Amino acid sequence: MKNSVVVVDDHTLLLQAIGGLVSDFDDFEVLYLCKNGQELLEKFKNPKNIPDIVLMDINMPVLNGIETTQYISEKYPDVHVLALSVEENEETILKMLRAGAKGYLMKDTKSSVLKEALKQVMSKGYFHTNTVSKLLVNSLHKNPDDIQLKEREKEFLQYACSEMTYKEIADKMFLSPKTVEGYRDSIYEKLNIRNRIGLVLFAIRNNLFTP
Repeated sequence: MKNSVVVVDDHTLLLQAIGGLVSDFDDFEVLYLCKNGQELLEKFKNPKNIPDIVLMDINMPVLNGIETTQYISEKYPDVHVLALSVEENEETILKMLRAGAKGYLMKDTKSSVLKEALKQVMSKGYFHTNTVSKLLVNSLHKNPDDIQLKEREKEFLQYACSEMTYKEIADKMFLSPKTVEGYRDSIYEKLNIRNRIGLVLFAIRNNLFTP
């Protein structure tokens, strides 16, 4: 039995192209196509329209990919959302992963990589893209019991998983921005990561972040 996939993208040509690509994969079938998140959620009202995987664009009118992914994660936890976007900046990836996306792919990804991503999302529940995994693979597999974080570092880690800037985190913790940057750099070194995405993924992966 094939796994069902829905593609959501506001660009009609891309939407059709991605749908056609997925349809060529042996183990997958495209259930339908949507132009935005609102259209997708309307479809979800019929249980027959709920797929195994949603390939989700991010920048869309009416209801964007981040908002839609968050809703799906809360209401339809068995549906795997895989981001497929042109957005490659840290903030966007952060928001999408925090919303519940199981992976993040660029739209210029090779078809073989997309196929592998779909397979791994179904078998493992997630897929780490090259964009993310090259930076984070070490931190994702660390045992949190082997890492000694100070209480204030743990507190900082919680705030780092939010959308707060480092200056806002400093104000929240009643510390100077320089001290907060010190906590950040210390955790980077302990976790062997290089950016804020790594902090968030490590926290989520090891259940250290409570929304």
